[in-house]
Amino acid sequence: MLSVNHLDIRYGEKHLFNDVSIQVHPGNRVGLVGVNGAGKTTLLKIMAGIAATDDGVVTRSKHFTIGYLPQESSELSSERTLYAEAETAFAPLLALQAEAAQLHEQMDKMDPHSEQFQAVLLRQGEIQHQLDASEIYAIAGKIEKILLGLGFCREDMEKPVSAFSGGWQMRLKLAKMLLEAPSLLLLDEPTNHLDLDSLTWVEQFLKNYNGSMVIISHDRTFLDKVTERIWELSFGRIDVYKGNYSFFLKERAERRAIEKGAYDNQQAKIKQTMRFVDKFRAKATKARQVQSRVKQLDKLERIELSEEERQIRFTFPPAPPSGKDVLTVEGLSKSYDGRQVFSNVDLLLSRGDKVAVVGVNGAGKSTFLKILAGQIEHDTGEIRFGANVKVTYFGQHQAQELSPQLNLLETMALSGEEMTITRTRSLLGAFLFRGEDVDKKVSVLSGGEKSRLALAKMIAKPANCMLLDEPTNHLDMSSQDVLQEAMAQYDGTIVVVSHNRYFLEGFVNKVLEVKDGHIAMYEGGVEDYLLKQEQLREQEKEQAANDRQAEAENTVKSADSQDSRKEKKRLEAQLRQERSRRAGPWLKQLSEAEKKVEFYEQQKEDLEALMADPELYSDKNSWAKASKEYEECKRRLERWYEKWEVAQQKIDAIDGELNPG
Repeated sequence: MLSVNHLDIRYGEKHLFNDVSIQVHPGNRVGLVGVNGAGKTTLLKIMAGIAATDDGVVTRSKHFTIGYLPQESSELSSERTLYAEAETAFAPLLALQAEAAQLHEQMDKMDPHSEQFQAVLLRQGEIQHQLDASEIYAIAGKIEKILLGLGFCREDMEKPVSAFSGGWQMRLKLAKMLLEAPSLLLLDEPTNHLDLDSLTWVEQFLKNYNGSMVIISHDRTFLDKVTERIWELSFGRIDVYKGNYSFFLKERAERRAIEKGAYDNQQAKIKQTMRFVDKFRAKATKARQVQSRVKQLDKLERIELSEEERQIRFTFPPAPPSGKDVLTVEGLSKSYDGRQVFSNVDLLLSRGDKVAVVGVNGAGKSTFLKILAGQIEHDTGEIRFGANVKVTYFGQHQAQELSPQLNLLETMALSGEEMTITRTRSLLGAFLFRGEDVDKKVSVLSGGEKSRLALAKMIAKPANCMLLDEPTNHLDMSSQDVLQEAMAQYDGTIVVVSHNRYFLEGFVNKVLEVKDGHIAMYEGGVEDYLLKQEQLREQEKEQAANDRQAEAENTVKSADSQDSRKEKKRLEAQLRQERSRRAGPWLKQLSEAEKKVEFYEQQKEDLEALMADPELYSDKNSWAKASKEYEECKRRLERWYEKWEVAQQKIDAIDGELNPG
């Protein structure tokens, strides 16, 4: 168990912690929430023993171990392999194992009847007892399970740690902590560097974790699935709620309503008493009653309303009008250092589409968005924005790329949009930068403040197509809610990369998956997409089980032809895999082409029916527009016919090679 006792820290007039006392008991799963700057990270550091406090403020039970994962940390320069670095989580056990081996070598050279031999034998027995109780022989399996679960692949195991980016090194640090399995996990934004697949795995791992945990996270869905109580840190106090984050929101609203009712009731009684006192103060006959009521007021324990944290408040400016087709992508390909990131991407986005881009880290999500934004060049293909489309881009590291030597007003002046000082101050005020805050240098802002400033700078420029890469990083949950609501009301097109499921579910209507060099579109929200992926995995498991059952049944049916049937089945499976590998991209293109042909054939028929109407010719503009659309439709239809034919020819050729004769 860990206790924080009467923690009191003040910075000037601000109470960061005002006589805070909390406890962590075995099995507790706590979500620590509060606005940016409330002191969440500082509290975690104090609990971890990293930040100093007065003696006796933090107490721990004997043999109570703590693992602390900071939000950001320095990169590892180790030249150990990924596997070897993860293995250091078991350093004490491995040292015991090495000592046991060394003692065994000593004993081979010693007299079995000597006292020294007996002492060494006793020590070796003690070590062996510890090793047998520690499951040291399962280390390799544990390391592999956790590294693979966090998104590393088997090929990564022998790569040096220094070859991995900062985000992947943070995953490694999380892996080492989970392998160490301390009594208490202190995790500061552990989901920041995880994609959806790894995030789902970590959720399941933590749900089954035997120790306690205190987690800071701005991912509401993650907190709902992992925690069973919430600590809200606000204005130096901690309020405890016994439930997950959704329960906390509901319970806090109810507490505030009860508190407001009690406050209003008390204020009414105070006013009533004061009216009596004021009315009869001068009357000698009422002096005793007046004095009694004054004493009652003096003794009364006044109810104070909880202060509300300031929240950002804004909406996106109305999107300038644009054509129906906002973005058309055809045959887009990109590769780095000989590795194909994605190829033959075709995409059509319409006005009002709100698309979430998902995929594992390194799949190419940010690369795809940067290509659309014109930040980097693509290899082949074509990108066309529709008529009057105005694009704005928010990069994943936009906040870190702000010029540190500029103040907030100077930063806003670089937005590319001419604004008056009054309008600039008003926009900054909506993001909680008020009064003298606008004269602050960017270099002194916190991570959350920089993110808010970067968003304000983006919003200053009116657009009808927004490209955003992880816009919620470093934003607290109340700010995320405001941003989510603004995006839901925005009447333009949005393409956003994010792993924050709750945030995305509030406004997206399509999901774009970047996976294994391909990009596929799914209708519906993120939960719909995740459900489809789960169904696919279940189907694959079911198919694998059916295959195993069929193979077992075939084995039982005929021992005589067992080998031949196995070989035939193996060859057939091998053939199917080879066809899927070679023809897969062409099958996908064929399916896409069939849909496009069907769509443009219907459009062509509709336009022909329209052009058959004699009244159309009386309006030159309508006739010209219809004629132009008809020619464009025929051109696109012809192009998709060609893609269909090419794909079918490729598939036929592959089938011919795999099944000659």
